[in-house]
Amino acid sequence: MKLWHSLKTPTSSFGSSFGSNSRIISFFLFVTIFSGSCIRVTNSFLVSSSSIIHSITNIHHNINKMSSSATEEGTTTSFLNEVPMGPPDAILGIAQAFRECDNPNKVNVCVGAYRDSEGSPWVLPAVRSAEKILLDSGAKKEYAPIDGDAAYVELALKFAYGSELDMATTAAVQTLSGTGACRIGGEFFGRFLPSDSKKIYVPNPTWGNHVKIFGACGLEVQRYRYYDPKTNGLDLDGMLEDINDMPEGSVILLHACAHNPTGCDPTLEQWKEISNVIQRKNLYVFFDSAYQGFASGDAEKDAAALRLFVSEGHKVVLAQSFAKNFGLYGERCGTLSILCENANQKAAVMSQLKLIIRPMYSSPPIHGSSIVRTVLSDDELRAQYYDECAGMAERIGSMRGLLVDKLKDVGSTHDWSHITSQIGMFAFTGMSKEMVETLTSEYFIFMTL
Repeated sequence: MKLWHSLKTPTSSFGSSFGSNSRIISFFLFVTIFSGSCIRVTNSFLVSSSSIIHSITNIHHNINKMSSSATEEGTTTSFLNEVPMGPPDAILGIAQAFRECDNPNKVNVCVGAYRDSEGSPWVLPAVRSAEKILLDSGAKKEYAPIDGDAAYVELALKFAYGSELDMATTAAVQTLSGTGACRIGGEFFGRFLPSDSKKIYVPNPTWGNHVKIFGACGLEVQRYRYYDPKTNGLDLDGMLEDINDMPEGSVILLHACAHNPTGCDPTLEQWKEISNVIQRKNLYVFFDSAYQGFASGDAEKDAAALRLFVSEGHKVVLAQSFAKNFGLYGERCGTLSILCENANQKAAVMSQLKLIIRPMYSSPPIHGSSIVRTVLSDDELRAQYYDECAGMAERIGSMRGLLVDKLKDVGSTHDWSHITSQIGMFAFTGMSKEMVETLTSEYFIFMTL
C-alpha cells in the first residue's frame, strides 16, 4: 500500500521572509568588564554600565508591580484551580504503588525491564565497553541533526531489515525510543491519510500506550482479535476475519516479535497467511519492534516476520526500539523508517518527518545511539552483544520454566503450559482481576491486570 507517492518536499519559508540571499546567524558576543564605568562588547559597542543597571532595575520593578497586581486580581493562577486530577498510568502507577509499599517481601513484576538475580538493572558489558570507547575517543556533545545520527540509523535499520536494505529508498529518522517512533509514525499517518480513512487497527490486547499515542495523533483506534483467553493462544481465525473486514486504506499495527503483553506470536506460516490477507485488503502495515534478539535470543529469527512482509512487497512502516534488547531504557534510543518506491518519494517523506520532529523535540539525544552505533559497527563488540542478548533471553526462558515448576510443587493443578510457550518479557497468565488484586493486597506481588 502506497500513501507517500503524492507527498511534495516543502520549500523553505526563509526566502520569502528574509530575501533570497538572507541567512539566519547566531552570534556570540564576548563581553569583557573593565575597571571603569563601561562594558566593552567585541563589536566596539560602548554602553554605560550605570545606565544598564538603572534600566534593569526599572524593568525588574515594573515586572514585580505587574505580577503583584495580577495576583491580587486572581487572574494569574485562577485557571489552574479548574485543572482536574488525571488518572495514574496503568503500568507506571502500579510501579509507584510498589515503591511506596514498605513490605520487605514485595515483588514488582509489572514493568518491562530486565533484572539480574538480585533484582537490579543489568547493564550489558558490551554497552559498558562501547561507553569506554566513546569516552576514550573524546566524543563531543553536539546537537544531532533533526533526523538523528545517519550512521546509527543505517546500522539500526540493517539490524532489523537485513544487510540488503536499500537505504536510497528508505526514509528513516532517529527517535525517542519506540514510543517516540510510534508517535512520529502516528502523526505522519494522521496528517497524510485521506480524511475518510484515518483508522488504525491494533491487536486486542496491545501495549496500553498504543491507544493513547495514536489517538493523540488524530487517528481512530480500532481493535482486531488477537489473543484467545480460552486457549491462552493466538486467535488466528478471529484475527484473519477481522483483517478481512477492515476498510481498504486503513493502517494495521503488528508486533514484530514477542507480542506485548501476551508473549504469543504467530508462526512463520501464520505470518504468511496474515500477510496475504493484508495485501489483498490493501492495508498500510505498521510494525512495532521492541524486542528483536531479546525474544528468542536470535536477532535474525526475531526479524523474520518483518523481513517476510518486505520480501512480499509490503511498503512497511517500522517503529524500532533499543530499550529492551540493549538495556538502554533511559537513553530513549530508537528509529522510525518508511519504505518508499523511489528516491523522490523518500525525499518528500523525509521532509515531512523533519517537519513533525522539529517543533516536537527538535533533535534526538546522542548517547544511546552512539552506543548502539559503536556496538554494531565493531565486529568483536557485535558478537559479544549477540551472546549477551541471547543470555538474557535464555534466562527469561528458564525463569518461565521455573515458575511453572514451582506452581506445580505447591499443589496447583491448573495447566500453566502457556507460560512456557509464550516468549519475551511478558507472561499473560489468564488470571482474573480479583486474583491479581488478591496477590497485591495480601502477598504484595504487584502486577498489571
